[in-house]
Amino acid sequence: MGKIIAIANQKGGVGKTTTAINLAASLAVLEFKTLLIDADPQANSTSGVGFDPRNVKTSLYECLVDDLNPNDIVLHTETPNLDLLPSHIDLVAAELELIDLPNREHMMKMTLEKIKSKYDFIIIDCAPSLGLITINALCAADSVLIPIQCEYFALEGLGKLLNSVKIVQSRLNPDLDIEGILLTMFDVRLRLSKQVAEDVKTHFQQIVFDTIIQRNTRLGEAPSHGKTIIMHDATSKGATNYLNLAREILQKNELTQINESEKIISVTTHEG
Repeated sequence: MGKIIAIANQKGGVGKTTTAINLAASLAVLEFKTLLIDADPQANSTSGVGFDPRNVKTSLYECLVDDLNPNDIVLHTETPNLDLLPSHIDLVAAELELIDLPNREHMMKMTLEKIKSKYDFIIIDCAPSLGLITINALCAADSVLIPIQCEYFALEGLGKLLNSVKIVQSRLNPDLDIEGILLTMFDVRLRLSKQVAEDVKTHFQQIVFDTIIQRNTRLGEAPSHGKTIIMHDATSKGATNYLNLAREILQKNELTQINESEKIISVTTHEG
């Protein structure tokens, strides 16, 4: 199958990398062969699954700029069925080095053509920008998942992002779909979180996931240990949320069936 999903939002701090790491891990533990691609020079997805970016010798940068075969640099994580195509700070330079190439928007697509047949899902963690590397990810992807935090400025910039998606669809990748909008950082104690969730669902309706990612201490702790939430604490609310998101995506892609009662997580007041 090799479905490619880009996780994108030009705003920082919306749970994008957390979603990329833990959605990929959840699909993996549900026995789907999954590749996580770190397309952010900050390399947080790389460190978040247990690798020190300072020790990464070859990365996505070499694939895009030097046409290195991605099969030669994929790293196996401690999560069964989950592999990583790592990032490095060098990726900052890739935008400048690609700018004069005739197919500059399609370099990532050409890279992934060499490897996607090995995987059921490929998850791309994009940088918090709408630069050339993110455009490359959108050109390579079958769909884009957009995380939005349940906070005051949740809708700020979303229109710009959706407009960018439309431009990519019309000019570069007509097959690009919107996988869905994901509400993150939901705090049951705050009326604001509930209001933002209602507003987003009112405005965007069917493209908003039923699953909501709640604020959770375990989710915050996991990256400092270089672990996914499932490897850090499989019983936590964060693990449950992301497993349900994975199941919802599988159902949308007609790869599994889940009960309605499992699609929406009951909101509780405790962390764990």
